[in-house]
Amino acid sequence: MSIEKQVDSGRRGLLVATCAAGGVAGLATAGAFVSTFQPSERAKAAGAPVEVDISGIKPGEMQVFEWRGKPVWIMKRTPEQLKGLEHTASEVADPESLKPYTMDLPDYCKNKSNNRGRAGHEETLVLVGICPHLGCSPSSKFAPGAQPSLPDDWQGGFLCPCHGSTFDLAGRVFKNKPAPNNLDVPRYMYLSDTKIVIGKDEKGEA
Repeated sequence: MSIEKQVDSGRRGLLVATCAAGGVAGLATAGAFVSTFQPSERAKAAGAPVEVDISGIKPGEMQVFEWRGKPVWIMKRTPEQLKGLEHTASEVADPESLKPYTMDLPDYCKNKSNNRGRAGHEETLVLVGICPHLGCSPSSKFAPGAQPSLPDDWQGGFLCPCHGSTFDLAGRVFKNKPAPNNLDVPRYMYLSDTKIVIGKDEKGEA
């Protein structure tokens, strides 16, 4: 075999190897782009509004739903529980929710009673169940009266098991507690009397 043929053969081998390597690199690059897109799609899905059925929630009961990876509490308060908010108004640190935690209180949840419910649905309470202190999830303590770690005149509410912050049945933190803010009320709207969408209201998505 001549030297020229050996060189040509060597060049062809180098060309094939280079193309193969380029193909692998191209696939790796394509894979990198795909993996770059996937998290944003997952993030979008995680932040999307969530439609929930509240028809099974009875007065005095609460159900937990998930939105953006966070627990969202939806409770139907009894007339007695709403009345108890008049008693706690002077005991909470921010009765009118003027100091937001991670989101402002929606305008439609601002009312004279400061029960943080929507007009026409004042009995329904919607809260993000994360304590503003260090991110624990408080426990429900709906029964009124003296109980361990609670005052004798307890009207019902929530107790954070981590550091003892207490919240009334409007999600407002009591005075002199570790939590610096009230529990968040997410944007939400009614689709019907039995269905709510969390993370969206008449102004758009949160």
